[in-house]
Amino acid sequence: MPSRRPPAGQPVLVSGCLVGIPCRYDGRDCRDPNLLKYLAKRPILSLCPEQLGGLPTPRPPVRIVGGSGTDVLAGRARVLDSEGRDVTAKFLRGAELTWKITKLLGIKEAFLKAGSPSCGSGKQEKTMTHSALEGVTAALLRREGVRIIARRGGR
Repeated sequence: MPSRRPPAGQPVLVSGCLVGIPCRYDGRDCRDPNLLKYLAKRPILSLCPEQLGGLPTPRPPVRIVGGSGTDVLAGRARVLDSEGRDVTAKFLRGAELTWKITKLLGIKEAFLKAGSPSCGSGKQEKTMTHSALEGVTAALLRREGVRIIARRGGR
């Protein structure tokens, strides 16, 4: 867990799958009981950027081709599903809507699902570097100043 606990009344964003919503691409969740215990008594906004962007659940798995989430935001990379369909526009829409909601609620911190093409965070806390593991939503939120904490979840 992060070393400092955010202010008690400050809401946090949490990936929907981490709180137990079956919104992963395979229709499952990856509930993180330790995270939920850590965030007890905190206001939580839980959502799935991929669903917000219009993707169904379940859905084919996807991968970012040509870079990272930052590259998708800049138009240098795309998001393709396992059947070869370009779903970049849906990932961008989900990221943008997540940011709008986050900004509206004054959220400054997000606990996001590690390894996800939307929520994954390639940022290593110790080195503060980025990698191709960073998802589209995580990249947008980070760019806008939201602190991202990557969580593996319960699965």
